[in-house]
Amino acid sequence: MGRSRRSYARLLLLGFLLLRFSWCLAVADDGGGAEEGGGIFPVVVSTWPFREAVRTAWEVVSASGGAGCSAVDAVVAGCSACEVLRCDGTVGPGGSPDENGETTLDALIMDGTTMEIGAVAAMRYVKDGIRAAKLVMDHTEHTLLVGEKATSFAISMGLAGPADLSSPESIGKWTIWRQNHCQPNFWKNVVPAGSCGPYNAIDVPSGESKASAKRVLERTQGDICQGLFEPNNLLEPMNSRLKIVNRHNHDTISMAVIDKMGRIAAGTSTNGATFKIPGRVGDGPIPGSSAYADDEVVESMRRGMEPRDAAMDAILRIARKYPDFVGAVFAINKKGVHAGACHGWTFQYSVRNSSMQDVEVITVSP
Repeated sequence: MGRSRRSYARLLLLGFLLLRFSWCLAVADDGGGAEEGGGIFPVVVSTWPFREAVRTAWEVVSASGGAGCSAVDAVVAGCSACEVLRCDGTVGPGGSPDENGETTLDALIMDGTTMEIGAVAAMRYVKDGIRAAKLVMDHTEHTLLVGEKATSFAISMGLAGPADLSSPESIGKWTIWRQNHCQPNFWKNVVPAGSCGPYNAIDVPSGESKASAKRVLERTQGDICQGLFEPNNLLEPMNSRLKIVNRHNHDTISMAVIDKMGRIAAGTSTNGATFKIPGRVGDGPIPGSSAYADDEVVESMRRGMEPRDAAMDAILRIARKYPDFVGAVFAINKKGVHAGACHGWTFQYSVRNSSMQDVEVITVSP
């Protein structure tokens, strides 16, 4: 991994789920401590206190009569509810405008029994991200469709569109950002440095120091770059994205469900990073990055670790390589015991199983 990619990895907010027939491991978006609880199947787990999404998934998976609905159906229902509710402004339409003020959607669904996957990325003009992902899984031999072609596919398969995915809130946020000279943003080593684009690359030799980049900017941009490399400046190439990224502008719902028959599914839905460069796709719709479900895949729990220890082990592995990592893990074993661990911030995840009267929100502190 190159230097620039390593820098970016420290900033990623992950929404990763590893699931097995008897357990599931999910990496979401957080940092440091661990909490543990218990329960029995069926079970629904989601990142963040997205109670209504979990309630919706629970109603589906716990439906009376026989085996109830499948884990896949429950994940789709839960993530879809979050899209409609625009959870935290980071899921569904109406949030996270890109540099052009447009909202686009990423989503993924995976069936842990059949290993089938469907996903869409940078999808425009269609509000139903998770349902579009399921259509990819159900009706194509592909895994991921992107951009306007994903839009055309979704509409051809019966989803409503084309529709404007913006909202007064997203346009208002974008307008204020433009008035602030498009700061902060996700560009680096470009000119103009302190204003909106279009941007051009700075010719800084690979491996050169920040001082070299500063000299180039001062030579080409003059006073515009005054203070550009101050420690608290939002444009500082290495650290600025830490100031852009937080739960409310760069996040995902990641949901895992184990149904009455022990079948598992995982899914995600997001509108991506606020003010992202158009075309950017994060980890959300990428199998194995945001979500993964597999009846055979096991790691620490296969070796006998309890959920709490397995979650901490996963977090520590990442933190050793990327000390500035901001993320979290939640895990569930075959007995329904769940635990979470985080690094870099306080994380919450939501749980519902048949021993609970309602959704419970678990807080994990660093």
